[in-house]
Amino acid sequence: MQQVEVAVIGTGWCGGIRAETLARSSLVDRLHICEIRPDRLAEVKALTNAATATSDYLDIVSNDRIKVVYISTTPESNHYPIARDCLKAGKHVLLEKPIALELFEADELIEIAKRGNLKFTIGYSQRFNPRLAYAKKKIADGTLGKPVSVMVSRHLSRGLGKKIASRGRLSPAAMESTHDLDFVFWLLEPAKPVRVYSQGAYGYMKEVNGSYDIMWSTVTMDTGVLVSIGGGWNLPPSYPNYCATTIEITGTEGSLFLDDTQRANWLNTLKDGTQYPMSTMPGEWVDHVYAGQMAPETMHFLECVLRDIAPMVSPQSARRVMETYLAADLSAESGEPVTLPLNNAALSAVQELYRKFRTPV
Repeated sequence: MQQVEVAVIGTGWCGGIRAETLARSSLVDRLHICEIRPDRLAEVKALTNAATATSDYLDIVSNDRIKVVYISTTPESNHYPIARDCLKAGKHVLLEKPIALELFEADELIEIAKRGNLKFTIGYSQRFNPRLAYAKKKIADGTLGKPVSVMVSRHLSRGLGKKIASRGRLSPAAMESTHDLDFVFWLLEPAKPVRVYSQGAYGYMKEVNGSYDIMWSTVTMDTGVLVSIGGGWNLPPSYPNYCATTIEITGTEGSLFLDDTQRANWLNTLKDGTQYPMSTMPGEWVDHVYAGQMAPETMHFLECVLRDIAPMVSPQSARRVMETYLAADLSAESGEPVTLPLNNAALSAVQELYRKFRTPV
């Protein structure tokens, strides 16, 4: 059996899931981990029996035996430099979303991977959600006829939203709707987005990082399909799960409504009241099995490297998603629709917008 040495950089929530998944795989010869928090580093090393554990990602970069790297570090500003260094060192990379904070950074990462003939993908794990795989199948096999519209409404709990928003002023479109933009564009391939109109509403998160509580974005595809995506992160603290999503797809020959609100498993205790277990977006280990999408996605990328096949999520598609949510942010700020691909004037306006976002008050 072919095996490979693998590393995970950043072993927080998502990185910890990936590290534990890889530690359980017979495809992994040796697992290496990197984490800047000493207590978490020791915890994950013990959990996974990692071959090495370091607080400096450059130790991973300089280790020629390591062929595959999963980058799960935060804040998101770390994505580009760490991914760049790993790709330049000839390593195959799975990078958590977003691919970068600037389009030129995304372009550079894509070019480095292309020149090095390296596998490079972005962690859009919703493509591994069985409900969404079913939707893709029903569109591909013609059951729904010609697609007409897709609507996605995703809401996170306030606690999780605050945790994400506290890392920097990135909008709900950039941090949450990005998943939905990815899988909707995947459902509708080869259609491409040509226009975005977005609006946002302020609430609790304005005091946290100045961002909207919710954004709704209308995206027009070049085939005429209408896409409407809402992303918010302000469900009440008492809401019993992390994430609730509803999806509606209509076509000329049928419709498909998907309930991804995670209410199928209902636990009620005197101590904690109502809870919906296994309701996180990335999923979680449940004893010997995994409930969710992230573990299958983790293994998919490793198998793509070993079998020399293209990962499901191309970096080019991740860049398209990035350009779309940048357009959504610009539209929400200006109150006007934004045409895709972004022209020079729009790119300049995005730069001004994000310069304002990232300047400390």
